Amino acid sequence: MTLVLDASFFFAEIPLDDEAWTTPSVVAELADTHAKCRFEALSAAGLRVREPGKEELERVDAAALRTGDAGVLSGTDREILALALELSAVIVTDDFAVQNVAHRLGIETRSIRQRPARPIRWRYRCSGCGRYWKETGDCPVCGAPIKRKLK
Repeated sequence: MTLVLDASFFFAEIPLDDEAWTTPSVVAELADTHAKCRFEALSAAGLRVREPGKEELERVDAAALRTGDAGVLSGTDREILALALELSAVIVTDDFAVQNVAHRLGIETRSIRQRPARPIRWRYRCSGCGRYWKETGDCPVCGAPIKRKLK
């Protein structure tokens, strides 16, 4: 089985027996000495680092728009999703937004310490007048902030 690892994996002491990949942006997020050492040890054991393709990133962006998670996914989140798509891999993450978009794309996920996320769809509701909109921002009717809510 091929795995794509999110940064949270490097903070946990979970054994790794499968082929594993991550992205350069995940490596850049590893500021903790323990996580950096874990990355180095796993790299010596065969962990590979690779950037995803542009086509897969575009598919991730489209799926994130459909699930309502586009505004909360970081560049790193987008990249691990795209790499998992490219490699037909399983994503190892505790990030609920990543898991939600992965479900939409048909990517299997594994949680590290959290319960697995169930697929959800977001709605956007004005905190002032209560109208529903397609995205966050300020309400064009009353000017109040539009908040993300569970559908």
